[in-house]
Amino acid sequence: MLTRRAALALLGTTGAALLSASASRLFAAEPAGGCVVTPEQTEGPYFVDERLNRADIRSDPADGSVKDGAPLTLKLVIAGIAGGRCAPLVGAVVDIWHCDVAGAYSETRDRQFDTRGRKFLRGYQVTDANGGVQFTTIYPGWYEGRAVHIHFKVRGTTAQKRGYELTSQFYFDDAFSDRVFSRNPYVNRGRRAVRNERDGLFRDGGNRLIMPVSETGAAYAGNFNIGIAL
Repeated sequence: MLTRRAALALLGTTGAALLSASASRLFAAEPAGGCVVTPEQTEGPYFVDERLNRADIRSDPADGSVKDGAPLTLKLVIAGIAGGRCAPLVGAVVDIWHCDVAGAYSETRDRQFDTRGRKFLRGYQVTDANGGVQFTTIYPGWYEGRAVHIHFKVRGTTAQKRGYELTSQFYFDDAFSDRVFSRNPYVNRGRRAVRNERDGLFRDGGNRLIMPVSETGAAYAGNFNIGIAL
């Protein structure tokens, strides 16, 4: 049974057909069977509610510096699922946050780093009339104990004044990450210890959270359709 505190969905062709025509075009062709729901995943220890409203999250507002790394554009479409129907979620706040090439998160004190006062690789956008948001970031690095991932959180209020929130993580194909990490500036970090199948969180539905990524020169682009049970 779905809880209000939701779950991800890769929206199938049946669900997509229920969207407005303009929103439907944002969804790639996917397996038939309607809205296929997958569980949310843990927020983790590094979420900070900075309320940084920005599409390009590579810079640090503290000093204007920009994080080094392969450019990655993320296009996300958010939909609500209720009564077997899928519809764009308008006005939803979508946060993303992830580590840099060296495996460090901003605004965090850890055994390996102290980045308090820094705000790189964090930000949020608000979904448009089609439920869409777009971010510019870098391909995430890695750190001990985890596979390569990006955290995200979606929250808002329905027209019926019911609050909703979903927290989960995007993962990446291991072979694709291998290619990215064989290049600068990632290559100097050495071989990562944890691939997807060895990540304890990935084992809990992570195969349904793998971000498809395309490559154009030295830049990357990922698209993902997120559904929330309302």
